[in-house]
Amino acid sequence: MTISFDEIYERRNTNSLKWDKFKERYRAKYAVEDIDNVLPMWVADMDFAVPQVAIDAIKERLNHPIFGYSYISDACKEAIQKWFKRRHNWHINKEALIFHSGVVPAIATILETFTEPGDKVCISTPVYPPFFTIPKGLKLEVVECDLVESEEHIYEYDFEKLEEAFKSGVKAYVLCSPHNPGGVVWSKDTLEKLVQLCVQYDVLLISDEIHADIVFDEYKHIPTMTVEGADKAKIIACIAPTKTFNLAGLHAAMIVAENVKLRNALLRNKAAHGLDDWNALAAAGVQAVYEKGDEWLDEMIQYVAKNIQYLEQELNQLDGIRVIRPQASYLVWVDYRGTGLSEEEMMDRLLNKGKLALEPGTKYSEAGRGFLRINLACPFETVKDGVERFKKALS
Repeated sequence: MTISFDEIYERRNTNSLKWDKFKERYRAKYAVEDIDNVLPMWVADMDFAVPQVAIDAIKERLNHPIFGYSYISDACKEAIQKWFKRRHNWHINKEALIFHSGVVPAIATILETFTEPGDKVCISTPVYPPFFTIPKGLKLEVVECDLVESEEHIYEYDFEKLEEAFKSGVKAYVLCSPHNPGGVVWSKDTLEKLVQLCVQYDVLLISDEIHADIVFDEYKHIPTMTVEGADKAKIIACIAPTKTFNLAGLHAAMIVAENVKLRNALLRNKAAHGLDDWNALAAAGVQAVYEKGDEWLDEMIQYVAKNIQYLEQELNQLDGIRVIRPQASYLVWVDYRGTGLSEEEMMDRLLNKGKLALEPGTKYSEAGRGFLRINLACPFETVKDGVERFKKALS
């Protein structure tokens, strides 16, 4: 199989959130003067073509001219099962799978099912913004417990602080594993301690594992449901092929609820909202990538690893800049605290001088101040262009 990640596709004027919609957001918020020439490297959306097997499977389904009501086939469910067993040594029972349109709406469904307005939901910050925007929208109280930086500048848990937060009456904890934006692959020990705390304080553990498949050499993602003590905890996992294979536009994710009581409650909520399973094209594409997408994924990970290496090599030479090498995901956390620039000054320089759109750290909570997030799931020429724009912004 020949896979080219170097090819550059023109994505402007394709109704792309990353390439088209961002203009409205950044122009209004940061007073960008020349938005059309800004390079977007912000949202977690690849600039790589999806695996050919997904395109072929969708085309094959399109060849049948009727698009009536459909359901998720056993073959599709088995493809999901085999993928997670093969890649993560995680056996998922078919009955435990609940199909959803995305991990973010899945988290909303879980929180709505098991909490009441005014309940406390704990998160470890900095973290993916929906972890706090969704609970707030559901009128839940968000308890932020900041992660701490190790000597190697990698995020770690402060379990004493987390336990104090749980003691305050937390109803649910939302875990990001692997971590976004820090790119951390949580260790077995960390996950076991987290599970133990959730059991001790009767906290529902919601484990977002959407970045699980994109893990670099030397690291191994551990599904939360597989660690010691998980069988005693109330754990619901959220998984999806959308980050792995760049399929966000298909709107396909899965909730894994092995606990029958929790699963039935989720199914009642889903029915109450009239929510259905995936559409026929999403099911075809997902089955194909889970059956035949290993080679594409393995090569993509190696390609992105080289992009990250180049970014480190170039940006770490700049005064006050430190690239935090991710253990997982194509999203890279960049520490610019050493420059002395405020976030407003940094974003103004990037957008108006460098013509580069990155994510500001405070989007991930106040704990992210002094950082930027950059997306390197793109051709190497785009990475080089982005690096030069970053350098120009700080020149």
